[in-house]
Amino acid sequence: MGMVMSYMGLGGTAEGLVAQSLSLVSGALYNQFMKREIKNFDDFHTAILDIFNTINMALPGKHYDAPELKEIQDLFEQWNESKEDKKKIFTDFMIKNVNISKADESMMITGIVAPPAAMVVKKTGQSVPQLSVIKAIPDVIFVPTATILALIAVKLTKRMSFKKAAS
Repeated sequence: MGMVMSYMGLGGTAEGLVAQSLSLVSGALYNQFMKREIKNFDDFHTAILDIFNTINMALPGKHYDAPELKEIQDLFEQWNESKEDKKKIFTDFMIKNVNISKADESMMITGIVAPPAAMVVKKTGQSVPQLSVIKAIPDVIFVPTATILALIAVKLTKRMSFKKAAS
């Protein structure tokens, strides 16, 4: 297998193949990026965010975080000052800054704990006369609904606490 890859010029290692594919993808993104008319930083920033949005919509499952505003400003300054090697600057930036979005631990724990907790709540709720309606809801509907509501509650709580910490 390594010999075939070497003959194709892709290198025999997995790292070589990954580097080639990243270079190819970032080259295609650069071509899409260059079709835009970029006059100022706002146009540049919008184009970068559109590229990350395109990546996230095209690849199922994995999502990638957009770089911070300061990193994009630095890229814009380098890109704007360069006369000839803009594609290399852009490609290096994309390879360096395309990072997989990390899973949130609280969301993972909630996703694991919520289904058994929903079953316990349903069993105890069936013995309470005021909650006799719970008996009519099948487990197949109750458990996923409770899990999704718990995940939404955790996400909203994190956002509200993040906003309080930021202000």
